Amino acid sequence: MTDAPQIPDPKPAATVLLVRDKPEFQVLMVKRHHQIDFASGALVFPGGKTHGGDTDERWAEHAIGWDELDLVQRTLRIGAIREAFEETGILLAQTAQGTPFEDPCDASVRSAVDAGHVAFIDVVRELGVHLRLDELAIFARWITPTMMPKRFDTWFYAMSAPAGQVAACDGRETVDAEWISPSEAIRLAAVGERTIIFPTLMNLKLLAEAESAQDCLSRARKRRLVTVLPEVSIENGERVLVIPPDAGYGPVSQPLRTLGA
Repeated sequence: MTDAPQIPDPKPAATVLLVRDKPEFQVLMVKRHHQIDFASGALVFPGGKTHGGDTDERWAEHAIGWDELDLVQRTLRIGAIREAFEETGILLAQTAQGTPFEDPCDASVRSAVDAGHVAFIDVVRELGVHLRLDELAIFARWITPTMMPKRFDTWFYAMSAPAGQVAACDGRETVDAEWISPSEAIRLAAVGERTIIFPTLMNLKLLAEAESAQDCLSRARKRRLVTVLPEVSIENGERVLVIPPDAGYGPVSQPLRTLGA
C-alpha cells in the first residue's frame, strides 16, 4: 500500500489591477524582491494572502459596500486593499467629505502594517476614511495547479487608481513600481526583458482587450466568472497546462517546460 502525495489546500489570496488612462491605458505592476520565495523577481499585480485582521468585524464601520458583500468577499477585498497599501502606498479609500483619499501614505506606517506591528484597521480609523470595497470589480479567479507545493486561491480585482496618489514600492516584498500598458508588459515578457508568471501574463492579455480604464471595469462587471484551475495535459507528446476554454482567455496550452515545471 502506498501513500499518495497529499495535495496542499490553496490559501486565500487577493490582488488588485489598478488601472488608469494617463498618458494611455495602463496598469500598475510591481517587481517582486529576488529573495521572496514566490515569484521572486517577477512583475506582478499588487496582492498577497489574506490575514486574520481582514476579517475584523470593526471593518463594518469603515468600509463602503460592506452590507452588499458576504464574508468571503469582504475579507478578500479588504486583503486586496491592504496589500496594495503595503506594497505600493496607495490607499483605496474615501474621505469623510466623500472624495477619494489622495494623501501620501507614510512609509513607516506601511512597514508596521506589513510586519504586523500595527493593525491596518487602526490606520484607516486614524485617517478617518472608508475603504472602497464597492469599487473593486471582480476580474478573475485563479487556483494554483494541484501539482505545485504552494497553492493559492487568488481573486483578481480591477479598480480605477486614485488620480492624486503616487505609487512607491515598499522595498521589502517589492523593489519597483511601474505603470505600464498591458500590451507593452506582454511584449517585454516575450523578449525576455521582464519576468511574468503564467497567471499574470494571461490576465494581462485579457486586460489588453480593453481600450480604457472604464472599458476594463465595464468588461469585468459583465464577464461571467469562470474559476481557472490549470490542469496538465499531453499535446504532441509534451506536457502542457490547459485552462477552461470558457474562461475568457481563448484556447490556451502552455508548455510546462516554459514554466520551469
